[in-house]
Amino acid sequence: MPSLADAGWLAPYLAPFMSLSYPTDTPSHPDSFPDSSYYKTGPHDVWLMIGCIAVMAVLRDTLRLCLFEPFARWVLTRAYQAKREQYKLSHNGHANSIANGNGIANGNGHVANGNGHVANGNGHAAPLSRRKEQRKIHRSVLRFAEQSWQFVCYTTLWSYGFYIHRNLPTAVLNPTQVWVDYPHRTLAGPLKFYYLIETAFYTHQMLILNAEARRKDHWQMMAHHVITVFLMGASYYYNLTRIGCLIMVLMDFCDIFLPLAKMLRYLEVAQLLCDTLFALFMVSWFVTRHILFVLAIWSTMWDPPRLIKLHWNPETGNYLSRGSLNVFLACLIVLQFLQMAWFATICRVAWNVVMGVGASDSRSDDEDFGETGSEEKEE
Repeated sequence: MPSLADAGWLAPYLAPFMSLSYPTDTPSHPDSFPDSSYYKTGPHDVWLMIGCIAVMAVLRDTLRLCLFEPFARWVLTRAYQAKREQYKLSHNGHANSIANGNGIANGNGHVANGNGHVANGNGHAAPLSRRKEQRKIHRSVLRFAEQSWQFVCYTTLWSYGFYIHRNLPTAVLNPTQVWVDYPHRTLAGPLKFYYLIETAFYTHQMLILNAEARRKDHWQMMAHHVITVFLMGASYYYNLTRIGCLIMVLMDFCDIFLPLAKMLRYLEVAQLLCDTLFALFMVSWFVTRHILFVLAIWSTMWDPPRLIKLHWNPETGNYLSRGSLNVFLACLIVLQFLQMAWFATICRVAWNVVMGVGASDSRSDDEDFGETGSEEKEE
């Protein structure tokens, strides 16, 4: 099969960064993607990952600067202008009114309410000063852009991963099939690209983690990304791509809802809608990461010893020995414990919602914490 370099579309030194390497013949009786080109794996696949990371970096900044930030700034500026106009109209109509019993009137005819905010005779809170208003808008715009990128990526990757999963002879509720006919040394083009772009995405996440405002769980997130990239790379090298694809589809699904809920909160959309999306996130997290993911761990623990001859034989592509299986299993279990700790935090946020506080994230970034306290916590 001709490569992009052979076809004259790319210079030979650029082709590995933009196309799949190691093409091979299609198996005589493939159990998935019969009409696709097939490939083997090898060290040159890293170049395509680097190319994907570069494209993600450019695409992230392009969308952030040209779409996400201008849109959020436009929405929030209009909202604050509307609030200010509403306050001015109310202030002009009641400037000389007598303070009600909820506070003490000052010399301008305003009334301080019980929360310490300035209110007019109708109890409307005075808007923030323009400096604080602009700082709040700027902070919300940056957070909105960050979460918009997450939403776009997770939605795209999960949709593509679900397409891959639907074309593989595997089932979420019965993961046994992922081990049948191991090792899977040749990969269909769509599957190989999915695996590499997922690994590139989480590697890119590691690189930009410090570019965003640091959260309280910075090191937990870094540990999560390191373990995830290690598992992806090891499973790719060990020809364990089918269990890897299954786990990636499970992990990405719930990550669609949380960024969307945060986006709406930064745009100051109705709290009920944000809380509803957070509830969907919580339910999907529990189902995918604490039920279906546990099934995948259980299958990893019990199915390989009875379906595969565990021995190290690189010549045949069999890298699944008892030792390598135990390392793989240990990483999955550590990942599950990390997710259990995060789910405890999610449950605390859910309790706040039930108590009427509204969804807020205890992962408040240090910058917001230092400037405005709990007022600017993330969702």
